[in-house]
Amino acid sequence: MGRRKPDTISGVLIINKHAGVTSHRIISSVRKLFDTSRVGHTGTLDPMATGVLPVLLGRAAKASDYLMMHDKEYICEMKLGLTTDTEDVTGEILSQTDIIPDEETVLSACASFVGKIEQIPPMYSAVKVDGRKLVDIAREGGEVERKPRPVEIYEIDVHKVTDDVYSMRVACSKGTYIRTLCSDIGKKLGCGAAMQSLVRTKTGQFTLDDCVTVEQLDNMTFEERLTLPKTVESLFTDLPEVNIPDYYVKLVRGGTNLFQKKLKADFEDGTLLRIRNRDEFIALGRAGTDENGKAVIRPEKLFSLGEQSAEE
Repeated sequence: MGRRKPDTISGVLIINKHAGVTSHRIISSVRKLFDTSRVGHTGTLDPMATGVLPVLLGRAAKASDYLMMHDKEYICEMKLGLTTDTEDVTGEILSQTDIIPDEETVLSACASFVGKIEQIPPMYSAVKVDGRKLVDIAREGGEVERKPRPVEIYEIDVHKVTDDVYSMRVACSKGTYIRTLCSDIGKKLGCGAAMQSLVRTKTGQFTLDDCVTVEQLDNMTFEERLTLPKTVESLFTDLPEVNIPDYYVKLVRGGTNLFQKKLKADFEDGTLLRIRNRDEFIALGRAGTDENGKAVIRPEKLFSLGEQSAEE
């Protein structure tokens, strides 16, 4: 069987990223293994980190902005009595101390971060300021002012490993930096802290059980690899859906608003939803009102190209 044309490969591949490589390196490997140029990922993992890294192939790359909104879950180790310029143990040491708070004090400090908090993004991060990544500025020896960003910690389970090392399972919102969480806990304790290890165990509904490693991919045939990507719609199974008749499909592909009343729909303004026709996922849409105050669904991102296959 011949290889499928690269531009027709589309779907979501869940990679278990291994330590010691960048997320970009994973993308390069997948690009070669699937013989396609259109590959993207969501939610960069540090080189030292491992775990769930959704990789988007073909038209699925359009979903990157939406996948970034997904909640995440991590397991990390936090080393107390240490601060570094990167907020993890790979960085340059800024301070050290042997004076470590007792277990009860540590657990209490960790628990105080559950809820809505603000974080200042670390300099060694992919956040951009004036068009430049903070990490690039940091590598040049520079530092810029960063504004605090709101994030939410849903849950922290903490277990003592040694007197100065604690394991934490953290369920959190998008944009949360676990390195920064460790650093902030250390500041609260007064002894400092740095992240010692990190595994992302969940992104949205995807877990480590859904993952495949690059090494496993490398040992498969090309056709075997093609059976692995999940559908684009699998990224959005938590969203409500609206099914449209055949007549409306062309309107959606043309970006025309759909009147909710005609579809017997009643979604609140701002609701993101899946637009489906028969058994096919067509697009993402968002509920709203038009200039006349009528409830509509606005097509927001098209995934099924249909007859307009040249459209991207």
